[in-house]
Order: sequence, then C-alpha cells, then structure tokens
Amino acid sequence: MIKQSPFKYFKTSPDVIRLAVMLYVRFPLSLRNVEDLLNERGIEVSHEAVRYWWNRFGPMFAAEIRRRRVQQLRAFSKWKWHVDEVFVKVNGKRHYLWRAVDHEGEVLEAVVTKRRNKQAALKFLKKLMKRHGTADRVVTDRFASYRAALRELGATEKQQTGRWLNNRVENSHLPFRRRERAMQRFRRMRSLQKFASIHFSIYNHFNQERSLTSRDTFKLARTAALAEWRELGAA
Repeated sequence: MIKQSPFKYFKTSPDVIRLAVMLYVRFPLSLRNVEDLLNERGIEVSHEAVRYWWNRFGPMFAAEIRRRRVQQLRAFSKWKWHVDEVFVKVNGKRHYLWRAVDHEGEVLEAVVTKRRNKQAALKFLKKLMKRHGTADRVVTDRFASYRAALRELGATEKQQTGRWLNNRVENSHLPFRRRERAMQRFRRMRSLQKFASIHFSIYNHFNQERSLTSRDTFKLARTAALAEWRELGAA
C-alpha cells in the first residue's frame, strides 16, 4: 500500500513547513519572530500558519525522530540515567516536569504531573522503563519519592545520589527554560506535555556536543542531521 504524503492538501511547500516548525521548536523564538525570519527569506506566511503547522506536524516529526533514535540507542542509553524534575507554571498554577537524560545528555523522556510525590515519580519511571528498558544506574537528587518509587519497582540498588552527580540533567533543563520564556509560559497542562515531548525529540536530533568533537566532525554531524530532518514526513 502506498503511503499518502501528510502534506498532500497543503499549498505550502513541505520544505517551508519543516523549516518553520524547526525554527519555532528548536530556537527560543515567538510565532511572530518565525514569521519575520521567513519573510526575510521571501516566504510570506502568517504567524497563525506557523502555529497551525507546529500543532499539526510537530508531533508527527517528533514521533518519527523518536522511533528512529529509540532503536539506535536502546542498548547504549542503559548505562546511566539522570532523573530530575522542575517547577513549571501552567496558567498560574505550579506543575512539575519530570525529565530523564542519559550519560551523554540525550533526553529520554518528559512527563508533566500536577503533584510531586511517589505516585508521580512512579508514573514517570514506569513510562521511562517501558520505552527504554532498565538502566544500570539511576542518578537522582535526595528527594524521598525517588527512593520510594524505585523500591516499588525493585530497583533501589540502582539509585545513586550525591552532590554534583546530577549536573548533567540540571544543565539539560536550560534549553527548555529558554523556550518557556519565549512562549511566555503555558496555559494548559496538555499543551505543556505536548510541547515538552516535541521539544526534547527535536533537541536530541540537533544536539551535537560540539565541545567534545573537532570542527570538521561537528559540521558533518550537523549536515547529516539537517539532511535527515528534510526527509521527515516524506511519502
């Protein structure tokens, strides 16, 4: 059966749609900033079109990236996980964004909850393990709910806590925080969960750890990532 292109009924070029979604999700830009940048390239679109495109195609692009990377990194990402949660305001109320990264900063999972307790930690860890298996080590802070959740999962001996051990995940929060400020916070828990899932998938796709590689290697990896991005959603 021939796969139908998701861009079939759109007059705008798929390349323009991919570019708009990448600019909005990857960089700390507003919808109108993206509109202005595209206009400078001679592409006339409204900010409402950009909003529609990222809502329509963002989850599809993120799912495709995630499906490819989970298969590639399933074994590699099991050595050590860093887990942490941050406070996020949703319509003026405090919510919690739980995130896990591997030892190289690859974001593995992001889950939004209303509470910060054992049940929330257990929900997050179960979803993480269902998709990525079980890690050899799980680095957390000293928040008691992590130990309680890991005890219920039978993985208490895998937990590691200590000062500065969790800097990897603490630093990985920064791109999302910059993006949150550009969006002037979130108004619904559902929209926060949606954007967090899309953001971390696209962040993983373009993140190259440039400080650890030569300039030539970085350029090759960046070119490969852009080439793969241009193929997303192709029939």
